[in-house]
Amino acid sequence: MKTTAVPEPRTAAALAARRRKTADAVHRVHDAIARIRREKSQVSVAAVARRADVSRTFLYDNPEARTAVSTAMAEAGDRRSQTVAELDDEREATWRERALNSEDALKAAHGEILAQRARIGELLGQVRDLQDEWTEEAIQRITTENTTLKQRVRQLTADNRTLDERLKAARSNLRFQDRRVADLEAQIADPTVH
Repeated sequence: MKTTAVPEPRTAAALAARRRKTADAVHRVHDAIARIRREKSQVSVAAVARRADVSRTFLYDNPEARTAVSTAMAEAGDRRSQTVAELDDEREATWRERALNSEDALKAAHGEILAQRARIGELLGQVRDLQDEWTEEAIQRITTENTTLKQRVRQLTADNRTLDERLKAARSNLRFQDRRVADLEAQIADPTVH
């Protein structure tokens, strides 16, 4: 067996490349965590792995990456619990305000409904009173008078039409007579014209 203290050049290059790749991956993890914090998104192993383009196994196996993710999740958890508490208080205040507004609107609606019911009752009473005032004889008499008035309106319309036609005929005759008179006056004034 041969053991050497100095690695071969190919192995050393591979190890250096692996260290650079790991350092790049850790750097991407830190950048991903910073982006997630800026966006105020939830920090999780899956989210960091997806954003940093590394595997979850890398995040669990690499001590520096695991520490960075754990710290970020703990800080986000504290901020999130505060934010959730603030949101709960805000939502409760909003719901309380909505409930009070709804109660006020409901009271106003009930008042309006009662007023409308009272008005409807009054109007129905007036309708009943009007119905009671009219006897069968009065209704028959009014119906007969209505029919008579309609016939009279039709007769007057026909008479008006006849008189209108007569007026037009009389105006036409008058215009003709005016022309005839003008012609006769012209003949009398100048007997040579004819």
